[in-house]
Amino acid sequence: MDTRGPDMRERGSGGSARGRRSVTVRVARWSALHPWRAIVGWFVFVVLCLGAGITAGMNSATSEDFQVGEAGRAEAMATEGDLQIKPLEQILISAKGGRLDERAADAAVRDVTRRMRALPEVDEVGAPVRSKDGDVLRVPVTLKGPEQEGKKNVVPLQKETEEVEKAHPKVVVEETGAASVSKGVNDQRGKDLAFSEMITLPVTLVTLALVFGSVLMVGVPLLLAITSIMATMGLAMLASHLLPDTGVGMNMILLIGMAVGVDYTLFYLKREREERARGGGRLSTEALVETAAATAGRAIVVSGLAVIVSTAALYLAGDVIFDSLATGTILVVAVAVVSSVTALPAMLVKLGQRAERRAARRRERGKPVQPYAEKQPGRVWNVLLAPARKRPALTLCLAVLALVGLSLPALDMKLKDPARDSFSREIPAMQGYDRLLAAYPDLRLRFLVVARSTPERSDDVVRALRALHRETTADPLFGNRAAPQIKTSEDRRISTLDLGARHATYSEKAARTLDHLRDDHLPATLGRLDGVETAVSGDVPRGIDYVDHQNDKLPLVLGALLLLTFAMTVYAFRSVVLGLLGVALNLLSAASALGLLVLVFQGEWAEDLLSFVSLHGISSRVPLFLLVILFGLSMDYQVFVVSRIREAALNGVPTRKAVIDGIASSAKVVTSAAIVMVTVFASFVMLHILEMKQMGFVLAVAVLVDAFVIRVMILPAALLLLGRATWWPSKAVRRAEERLTRGYAPPADAHGDTGGGTDGGTDGTQPPTAWTGATAGR
Repeated sequence: MDTRGPDMRERGSGGSARGRRSVTVRVARWSALHPWRAIVGWFVFVVLCLGAGITAGMNSATSEDFQVGEAGRAEAMATEGDLQIKPLEQILISAKGGRLDERAADAAVRDVTRRMRALPEVDEVGAPVRSKDGDVLRVPVTLKGPEQEGKKNVVPLQKETEEVEKAHPKVVVEETGAASVSKGVNDQRGKDLAFSEMITLPVTLVTLALVFGSVLMVGVPLLLAITSIMATMGLAMLASHLLPDTGVGMNMILLIGMAVGVDYTLFYLKREREERARGGGRLSTEALVETAAATAGRAIVVSGLAVIVSTAALYLAGDVIFDSLATGTILVVAVAVVSSVTALPAMLVKLGQRAERRAARRRERGKPVQPYAEKQPGRVWNVLLAPARKRPALTLCLAVLALVGLSLPALDMKLKDPARDSFSREIPAMQGYDRLLAAYPDLRLRFLVVARSTPERSDDVVRALRALHRETTADPLFGNRAAPQIKTSEDRRISTLDLGARHATYSEKAARTLDHLRDDHLPATLGRLDGVETAVSGDVPRGIDYVDHQNDKLPLVLGALLLLTFAMTVYAFRSVVLGLLGVALNLLSAASALGLLVLVFQGEWAEDLLSFVSLHGISSRVPLFLLVILFGLSMDYQVFVVSRIREAALNGVPTRKAVIDGIASSAKVVTSAAIVMVTVFASFVMLHILEMKQMGFVLAVAVLVDAFVIRVMILPAALLLLGRATWWPSKAVRRAEERLTRGYAPPADAHGDTGGGTDGGTDGTQPPTAWTGATAGR
């Protein structure tokens, strides 16, 4: 028995009435005809992805993957001589109050030393070092393996430290170090993400409930977003074996996945309900889903492709962290698009059939069935759109000037690599870190000078390193007082010198200290030896070299981003004018968001308000990440809004009316999508990690500006002023207007609209109006 409705049977398996259906429509049609297969297939796909990922496991980045610039070169040379920086933990023993009990402290030191030496993760346990005031003892413990494995290997050490604390109640025993801090940051990140979900899910539920007024319809976007995230996590684990994971990829999957997953579903649902209202009950659920696929479905595909293409520009940065961010974002967007064009149509068909059965039962009982009516934009949106509609030139000038004013602080942006000093003090290891630096200030900064030469020059290199130590001791920026710590490899080719300083890692003094070392002291000592290669590493050199590396790559990434965004817009709308306008609006939106970021985070006035300690700069990864992600996400609104405008224009509607009606009709869904995105991004402002705070803030601000200034004021005003020139060089809109002027109109569809000719859809195929005539008699 053929269970398809008459409208579906009449079209059969051939093409549309005119023109060949797009892949998006054919996939939606298959899902509509086989809903249970599509739904089950989607969940099988999710399970397979997650299962394959768990089986393969996560391949984490190694220390070598993070090496950049001179600091990276120094680390590579040191590793060559097995003199690389190894994870170093400090076990602190101090008094609970008053003076330190010497006998209790010595007993704790012996216990710590014995326990740590027995651990297979420990390479060396140093002799205890007493602070100047005598109130603190520290026991240095060096872990085996590279730095990146420290946060995993430190777990047994922390357990032993806790046991020592219990066994010696008269003293305080605590542990700190790069490894324990990294583990603490990871643990805190997990708690923060769980807290973020507790905020975003209720707000998303409320927003969707206000939009759709149905519990079932609210559940669909959330279900697809969550399952898309689960599938992506599995795929990300598989992808990590090609591009190693740095620990931030999963954060992006959660951040971007919930935002675009809900938004894409929202766009599709909104169009389906709109078509249902316009059809007046004459169209079957399958036909409505297919119609929505040709408009909102294709907009989702184009939008997702735009996000993917623009995000791919991050790979040009040549940085493992950006590779990880790009991979997570690309995968979750791709999976969200797949769910929106496969599982979503099937779910809508089942929900629509359920609604139809309920309506039929009501009719059988003689009860009236109220046809669905889509609400029109309210008074608020009419007020917001009024300036652009009535005075487009003035609105455009004032809005652009306002955003340019917000952008000006970005000119004073100072990029800094967030260092350990910026981490939250709620992490126990960071509390120990502060006490360590208070008792041993010389440990705040560490510079590793590496020299490579022939074995015959080893003695000369060591003498030069001693001379370097003397020079830095006389330099007030260093203030070295300890004996020189010089090591030489077994083959006598590599030698290293450890130097310390007392400045905060992100301070200007720390940067000047590095400049003195590289530009003055090294040339005056090791630089006098021929055939000796030198380089400097450490927390400050890594951070500064990383920022320089990003600045070098920025023009390449930004150029590729602008070109790709322009090409995607021209592809979507066949308009060079819209391509140039899209690039300009995206730059304006990003610049204003960065300006606000500098105002809030580069100073100190908002520290208490947002619970952070200012770096007096911006995390170096945030601006580039914002540019790439925002350019992609802005295409969501750009494609959705302009598609509605172009669809109307291709049906012969004058450009002015098409602009006003298109923006007004999409107002509600754009607002709802923006609220969901802003909620997800803004929740990250409440996290403890400064970099995540800045990313969440700047993305939330950018989406707000994009949705409520760019799309409501600047875009409509610009389109109204451009008029028909908006579509140049495409002549499709002009031909549509000419046909209408000559008194010819394409066949009307069930909605009362007209087709737009051979390039009526945004992909060159017919809009849905060309296929639904067969359903009018239903």
